Amino acid sequence: MNSFFMNKTMSFIKSNGKYSEEELLKIEYGMEGIFLTITKVLIILLIGIIFKYLDTVILTLLFFNILRFFAFGLHAKKSWQCLIVSIIQFNILPYILINISVGNLLIILIGIFSSLSFLFFAPSDTEKRPLTNKKKRIVRKVLSIITAIIFTIVALHFNFISEVIVSALLIESFMVNPLSYKMLGLKYNNYKKKEVKA
Repeated sequence: MNSFFMNKTMSFIKSNGKYSEEELLKIEYGMEGIFLTITKVLIILLIGIIFKYLDTVILTLLFFNILRFFAFGLHAKKSWQCLIVSIIQFNILPYILINISVGNLLIILIGIFSSLSFLFFAPSDTEKRPLTNKKKRIVRKVLSIITAIIFTIVALHFNFISEVIVSALLIESFMVNPLSYKMLGLKYNNYKKKEVKA
């Protein structure tokens, strides 16, 4: 389905505009990313609908994406890897957490763990998007830690979303961890391979 969609889209683009090979490659990469993201999100939401916890899935995605904006994190090389990891993160983990008792002690421990993860590992870049600007890396690190602390405080005071926030903190902690990169065969600290900007 992906190849059919891409072939039809790229044929339409080629026949309705003049683009260089490099421009076409960038367009194709962007289109593929959009298609895979939409497909992945629809599957995750569908699972949430089937098991009747769609609100939990949506809130987990929301809180996770706020953290990800600051801390960045890995991108799987293969779409099937991305889908499996995403289902585990956004469907299985929140489902487990809403069916067990997440007490204040666990929230505090995960909040500390996540804050330390962001202190040591955030922001984590990718090969295609190395974060070469040192000042921006520092700002993102600080903001990711502050966000983790705020999320922990919110989870302690609003029990009805504590599982969602704990899920988001754990997911993003996984996404920035160098062991996760290694597990998926990805390169870590990609900015070190580029000329570092002031």
